[in-house]
Amino acid sequence: MSHTLQWGILGTSFISGVMADAIHKEGNTRIHAVAGRTPSTLEQFAQDHDIATVTSDFDSVIKDSNVDIVYIALPNHLHHEYIIKAANAGKAILCEKSLSVDMEKTAESLAAVEQSNVFFMEGLMYLHHPFTSKILEMLGSGIIGEVRSIQGHYCASIAQFVNPGSKGALYNLGCYPASLLHLVMQHSFGSQVFDNYTLTAHGRRGNDGNICESAATLHFDNGVVCQLHTAEDYGLQAGFTILGTEGCIQLKSNPWLPEATGNQLIIQKYEQQEEIVEIDADGDAFLYQVRKTREYLEAGLKQAQRPAAQPTDSYQIMELLTRWEQATVC
Repeated sequence: MSHTLQWGILGTSFISGVMADAIHKEGNTRIHAVAGRTPSTLEQFAQDHDIATVTSDFDSVIKDSNVDIVYIALPNHLHHEYIIKAANAGKAILCEKSLSVDMEKTAESLAAVEQSNVFFMEGLMYLHHPFTSKILEMLGSGIIGEVRSIQGHYCASIAQFVNPGSKGALYNLGCYPASLLHLVMQHSFGSQVFDNYTLTAHGRRGNDGNICESAATLHFDNGVVCQLHTAEDYGLQAGFTILGTEGCIQLKSNPWLPEATGNQLIIQKYEQQEEIVEIDADGDAFLYQVRKTREYLEAGLKQAQRPAAQPTDSYQIMELLTRWEQATVC
């Protein structure tokens, strides 16, 4: 592609603003249009981010011939509708996580993407950042031996901000440790490791009826045991630890909000001194997500390259999340 790629943004949520800032900072693409439902919020968003085309009609952004990439930043339960519309319009698609809220909508979405042969990527932005690549590099070095167990949690006080249709903590927060667990297990054992595993979980429901906290245990056929935990109604706390046969990797900084500096992981051979590894970068995960999206499209690719999520990865992550939801005893 020789021309400057242009974005159409659907939704004016907090995350849309973060992405708009990242698009401006990356500097090699531009925002052509934004659509939102609340006029005052929409006008302010357009003013803040210097966007000329402003509308309440989401479909018009999708159909706009000037728009190359549709960024879907709507509540989770609306994702599939606009993925299908954007795919049918022949647009490249970046859709916020989680891809959907059930497997039927997930399958419909990805089928439309495949049929239209358009670029599609789920917005698990942290996967593009050098911090994630360093985790895989450490695993690949063999320094901790073979992976035997993973423990991951992500909690944040977001209950008052979420749309009830988004299905709660699992799809808004749990998707982060679940997707990183998926990446680590896939990297270590191949995608087929997700063909057979059992999952048990306990939790509680919030005022909106959705699961607001849940802890899950996964048992894989190869003997690996993993634990996931998420909650949406108390303070911000992130953690992820990979235990191997010879040592462990502990992510000291928040792996799902990596920045330009301050990204740290700890490598420790059992009963030996720990080593802190620092990973510097050009910016945060959203900057890298914008950059990689542009690079994929300029290269004519229809999907991301690992460690970013490919459509088949997004499908498996959604399977994990929906199984977690169904298994949670409240």
